[in-house]
Amino acid sequence: MKTYRIATIPGDGIGQEVIPAGAEVLKALAAAAGSFAFSFENFGWGGDWYRQHGVMMPADGLDALRHQDAILFGSAGDPHIPDHITLWGLRLKICQGFDQYANVRPTRILPGIQTPLKNCRVQDLDWVIVRENSEGEYAGVGGRAHQGHPIEVATDVSIMTRAGVDRIIRYAFKLAQGRPRKHLTVVTKSNAQRHAMVMWDEIAASVALDFPDVHWDKELVDAMTVRMVNRPASIDTVVATNLHADILSDLAAALAGSLGIAPTGNIDPERRYPSMFEPIHGSAFDIMGQGVANPVGTFWSCVMLLQHLGEDAAAARLMAAVEAVTADPALHTRDLGGQATTAQVTAAVCKRLAH
Repeated sequence: MKTYRIATIPGDGIGQEVIPAGAEVLKALAAAAGSFAFSFENFGWGGDWYRQHGVMMPADGLDALRHQDAILFGSAGDPHIPDHITLWGLRLKICQGFDQYANVRPTRILPGIQTPLKNCRVQDLDWVIVRENSEGEYAGVGGRAHQGHPIEVATDVSIMTRAGVDRIIRYAFKLAQGRPRKHLTVVTKSNAQRHAMVMWDEIAASVALDFPDVHWDKELVDAMTVRMVNRPASIDTVVATNLHADILSDLAAALAGSLGIAPTGNIDPERRYPSMFEPIHGSAFDIMGQGVANPVGTFWSCVMLLQHLGEDAAAARLMAAVEAVTADPALHTRDLGGQATTAQVTAAVCKRLAH
């Protein structure tokens, strides 16, 4: 029987609540399936680790993760530590260290969950947003000078390489090719960003020639926000830069009902390193310790983890259990307008998996 090695990194805030819930559900799934098992190794990195050691994770932390089959990550963010330290010191250190250049965020309206969009049918909002995850606006290039003086200057430079743009757009075309509608929207801002984003457009047009069965269109990022609200049925698969897709995917999750249900996969498509899966909701310190965090985003991230491992039947089984639970309003957490707890939702999903 295959045993998958899974690293769990709860991180900060409600990550410490939803990641154990995700591990519990994966254990229940493995017990029900009987054809595979999980071996979990937990890493207590994050804000608490920073307070003890002055860093968010050890210098050799990547070596501890390198031989895992996948990583289940909670969140990075602590109100007592500057955000750029928590992000760059943990999540981005892993994403960039393992060249997880494809950030994949599926979005759809789950059963029992209401969208804030008027007259939007369930089938109208079924998207996958592919975010470039290794360079662009989050490349980390820049600096500050004359700090504290009137002439202080700060720069952040967006870096786009032909190799980086080509590989993410090619990944998005392949993903769109495997979806029923075979439709890709390339998000750009080449009207204002006349160098890197023009190159982005040119590479998209070039890559498209290799995918004649995929219909594609191009949309400016500001116009894309309007299209997501007014014409959701016109969208299927989307590819955008690091910053643009970060913003658009949060909008997508809100339109689907809640940030609490949205999953993410940080993927190394070449499988040189372990890929990392996480809910997108962040650390949410305002509800930490109250037991009301929505674990659905973590469970859906576990579905993506299973798909990445090739356990498609198990992934479908878990997704069906999650959808059966979201269909019951009595099992909605506070973010969905209900009163259910993290533990109640977790127990309900495990019960579904056992039958």
